[in-house]
Amino acid sequence: MSRLKLADEPDSIAQLPLDIPTTSPLPEAAMDISVPTLIQHAIANFQSGNMQIAEALLQGALKTEPENFDALHVLGVVCSMQGKHEEAADLFGKAVAVRPDSGLARFNLGATLSSLSRDEEALPHHREAVRLSPQNQDAWLNVGMCLSRLGQNEEALACFDEALRLRPGFAQALGNRGAVLGKLGRHEEALASFGPALSANLSDPGAWTNMAGALAALRRYDEALEHYDRALGLRPDQASIWIRKADLLVSLGRMQEASANYDQALRLNPNDPDVLCKKGDLFNQAKQHLEALAYYDRASELQPGRPLLAGSRISTKLAMCDWRGIEGEAVALSHGILSGKEAAAPFDALCAIDSPAAHRMAAESHAAHFARDRSLGNIRSRPAEGRIRLGYFSHDFHHHATAILTAELFELHHRDKFEVIAFSFGPNKDVQAEDDPMRARLLDAFDDFIDISGLTDREAAQLARDRKIDIAIDLQGYQTVHRTGIFACRAAPVQVNYLAYPGTMGAKFIDYLIADRTLIPPENRRHYTEKIAWLPGSYQSNDRKRAIADRVFTRTELGLPEDGVVFCCFNGNHKITPDVFDSWMAIMREVPESVLWLLETNPLAERNLRSEAESRGVAPDRLVFAGHMALPEHLARHRAADLFLDTLPYNAHTTASDALWAGLPVVTLIGESFPARVAASLLNAIGMPELIARSKDDFVRLAVGLAADPAKLAETREKLARQRLTAPLFDTPLYVRQLEAVLAAMYWRYRSCLPPDDIVIG
Repeated sequence: MSRLKLADEPDSIAQLPLDIPTTSPLPEAAMDISVPTLIQHAIANFQSGNMQIAEALLQGALKTEPENFDALHVLGVVCSMQGKHEEAADLFGKAVAVRPDSGLARFNLGATLSSLSRDEEALPHHREAVRLSPQNQDAWLNVGMCLSRLGQNEEALACFDEALRLRPGFAQALGNRGAVLGKLGRHEEALASFGPALSANLSDPGAWTNMAGALAALRRYDEALEHYDRALGLRPDQASIWIRKADLLVSLGRMQEASANYDQALRLNPNDPDVLCKKGDLFNQAKQHLEALAYYDRASELQPGRPLLAGSRISTKLAMCDWRGIEGEAVALSHGILSGKEAAAPFDALCAIDSPAAHRMAAESHAAHFARDRSLGNIRSRPAEGRIRLGYFSHDFHHHATAILTAELFELHHRDKFEVIAFSFGPNKDVQAEDDPMRARLLDAFDDFIDISGLTDREAAQLARDRKIDIAIDLQGYQTVHRTGIFACRAAPVQVNYLAYPGTMGAKFIDYLIADRTLIPPENRRHYTEKIAWLPGSYQSNDRKRAIADRVFTRTELGLPEDGVVFCCFNGNHKITPDVFDSWMAIMREVPESVLWLLETNPLAERNLRSEAESRGVAPDRLVFAGHMALPEHLARHRAADLFLDTLPYNAHTTASDALWAGLPVVTLIGESFPARVAASLLNAIGMPELIARSKDDFVRLAVGLAADPAKLAETREKLARQRLTAPLFDTPLYVRQLEAVLAAMYWRYRSCLPPDDIVIG
């Protein structure tokens, strides 16, 4: 908080002789006392803690001389000390109007406006205070703090440096300097600044906490936890320290310990919506969605309209298929995002609403938290050195949907033209582990595989620069675990959003998005901040080595009836919405003896879906839930189904290509936004656009028509079997050539000193 002063100038009121007893009462004949004497008397009472008498005396002085600088200024200090900050700001403003050249009045006006969170108004007064009193280290401290809150961190740093020049070892300046350096990603320097502040006062819990934060940012986690514990030893009643320690434990995956620390914070402050939301997040990660929703609901009651909370609530309800009121909540969420509120995390928005405009606004709001970090400076132009260096960044270089799609792509990159390097910030799994052959395969697929999980975002970006990466490819986007800060630091001259995140990132530091004409038709182009690199087929890479087990499952062993049509959807239950379920149930009512085969994700979802089926006139036992299987067996069991029914607004993505690879036709309803058009992209690329519906009624008619006509369904399956190995979707060598063409075009534009622009191949 900004510092406030009564006096620090030679001509200030505090230099007047104070010869009036400090406890004397307000004179009855105050009107007969001179204004200077009234002010002296007021100061004496102020210094003795008699605020009401001081205020009354100063009000009396102002009745006589309404523009008396000293009376206005001292009354401003008195009001501020009583918590009357709005009145104080008004009085200091009047004092400045009377004497614009008073550094003290400027100092106090700026400090008071900042205490009211009016930093933009305060900044000119802070600047004037240091101009008028350049030797006042507190004035430099205040302007630095104000600049930092306004995001002007480089200038703030210079102000703290000046305060420290005037007063070496100034603890507050050291602490604030460290905080700004942390914001700039200069954590080593931040640590060096926090260190002297801590040494000067080992009993200051704030100094221990600051050090812990810097150590955590440097990934020196054990030391950071020790420092948090030292801070808590001094102030176990300070909830903010418990919270920061818990946040670190979450990042380390130590969820039970994190939960216990959040509980400590809630004991101290049971109504902290921030901690309630974090507890809800922990329960969601543990798939305890009912408990998560209870915490979100408490937070919502305490802070209606809290950022991101509406999206968290909807995603939790979707995860357990609890649709009570969810359609109205989704409409409200969309309106909130479109009105400029940060109502949902970008990924939650993708799952809940089919609005590319809302998706862009949610992404832009989130990207603002990663405003480009320029601390590494611009990347210097360097001469071309033969092959283009690609850097793929991901958390999921192990058995994961993204790896399942991309493994063969990495293997087939033409090494005469490209050097391919992996930057992994996910778990550093044992390469030889029998349960993760994908990890070993990926290590062999790259020219180099670099574990950056122990590096800061800035360090990782610097490493990419040191390795002279030409194109940095983000395979994560705004998924649950992401490292967007690496790209904010500008890891490479060209930066690309690719495959894993189905939408715009809304960030100026992401240059390109790889898509296709189905995903982003011309009329939707305006909803994407990146330049678009359009591939001629589908944007999605695929792996022809995806093994399908030889085992032939009987329907009985899968819990399915031997007769009747088996519809299936192996999407996560969180993708099922009431609208989608309405269509599915309409199909089942039209196709007697049919069943719907779904993934088993959690008991609540299963129970709720059965209840929803019954309410729509479909027997609950016509829903069959499939347990987990290894991927080859999972692909093999697709043969037991007749037709895959897709979801909206978030289509089947990897699950759709799984079904098509296994020979199971997919019926989809195309939507407006990227995630709502992926299955259509895949069907177009495999040459089966007839399976794309344009409306809910068409979707129902299409599925019912195929199910009711065995010959037509068989013909569709036969066509898929023919197309599977000849159409572009699973022609991975063709796909690699096309992707490399757009990457080369991006690089050519960079080498030609041209800005990024839309690219069309084929």
